[in-house]
Amino acid sequence: MTLVSERPGPGQARPYTFPRIVRLRVAGGQVLAAHLPGRPLAVAALLLDAGASREPDGREGTASVLLKAIEEGTAVRDATAFALAMERLGASLFTSVDWDSAAAGVEAPTDRLLAAVGLLAEAVRTPRLDPDDLNRVRDDEVSALRMEWANPGPRADAALRAALFGHQRPGRPAHGDPDSVAGLRVEDLSAFHERWLRRPGVLLVAGDLDRLDLSSLGSVAFAGTGEPTTPESGLVGAELAGSRRIILVDRPGAVQSTLRLGHLGPHRAHPDHVPVTLAGTVLGGAFTSRLNHLIREVRGYTYGIRGEFVFSRRFGRFTVSTSVQTAVTGPALADTVAEIVRTRAEGVTEDELAVARTWRAGQLSVEMQTPAAITDALATLVTHDLPDDYHAMLRERLLSTSVADASRAALAHLRPDDLVIVVEGDAAVVRADLASTGLGEVVDAVG
Repeated sequence: MTLVSERPGPGQARPYTFPRIVRLRVAGGQVLAAHLPGRPLAVAALLLDAGASREPDGREGTASVLLKAIEEGTAVRDATAFALAMERLGASLFTSVDWDSAAAGVEAPTDRLLAAVGLLAEAVRTPRLDPDDLNRVRDDEVSALRMEWANPGPRADAALRAALFGHQRPGRPAHGDPDSVAGLRVEDLSAFHERWLRRPGVLLVAGDLDRLDLSSLGSVAFAGTGEPTTPESGLVGAELAGSRRIILVDRPGAVQSTLRLGHLGPHRAHPDHVPVTLAGTVLGGAFTSRLNHLIREVRGYTYGIRGEFVFSRRFGRFTVSTSVQTAVTGPALADTVAEIVRTRAEGVTEDELAVARTWRAGQLSVEMQTPAAITDALATLVTHDLPDDYHAMLRERLLSTSVADASRAALAHLRPDDLVIVVEGDAAVVRADLASTGLGEVVDAVG
């Protein structure tokens, strides 16, 4: 056996070229396509402005349940007939929901994509929405959420969101919680569908465009739709930033403390996106990061810790997440905050940034190899109003970011004095330890 005493250095980032993009206006909607010559499979997805941000107060989880329910049959086919129609094409249906949008798409052999898009449009525009099916899908989601929320983490995440965003929609979980989803009625789901899923949206296509008729795809996808959606505007959450504080979520008998730290950050389309992403990678976004080195390797407090900037259209956050043994809750928090303070004050080094640059740039050639991944990249352009050459230029922007750029972004966007610190653990054991850190006032979580 040979032991390596020194960590290997970063290699050269592999070259990457983003596919050619085509835009087309068809039947009241927009087609955005990427050319992947020679690919036997293609992907088409309807991107709709029907994400979690559109849900009414108290009805969190509506979009997630509805998108799962569109596979339960359509106005002209029941669930079995719809599934068989997909299988005959060799196609598969997928759905997703995030803060900014909902998406439903199909992957199919290139020469069968038009027929698959017909089924996609049928499912999205005219789903069966049978009450028994909707109630079953809702109840399945409630069961899954209850199992998830029985574990450490979701309650801490929810407490952090509530502290950062208050009563605004981002202050509640993106996919709802067991109570909000359990309260959904058939009328809620039907109304959300009528209001948001009958809009045209944008049809995203990734495949061999020499073998695809984009006009026909768009005509099928947008047939019978209404007026386009007006995007939401303005940033949310910034006015709610406050002084540093510790929120204690009681989990009696816990042998570990689940830690969540966060503050508000830049939104996705902010000009500092690339340098702030790299600064976050150096601090906590990779296994080689400062936080992981200190809290895992040096202190031995955890198996892993992650800190990064996460982005949405109208808000952003810096978040840190980890779990530590109950006995070291206070020291782990103190060291974590101190590392954030140091990174903001001192910036990053050339060696650290070299690793972050090549890793992030190298990911492009690994992550964007499939039509589905390219479709996701197209969705980013639409959702965040980015230029068509954004991904084509991204590798160069990552590799050309200087130490001064990343350090300036860390100084501008790391805000340790505004951190909200959430500890989910045994309150009776850790309360005094938390107070002694001097990191902020300790308050009990509400609810």
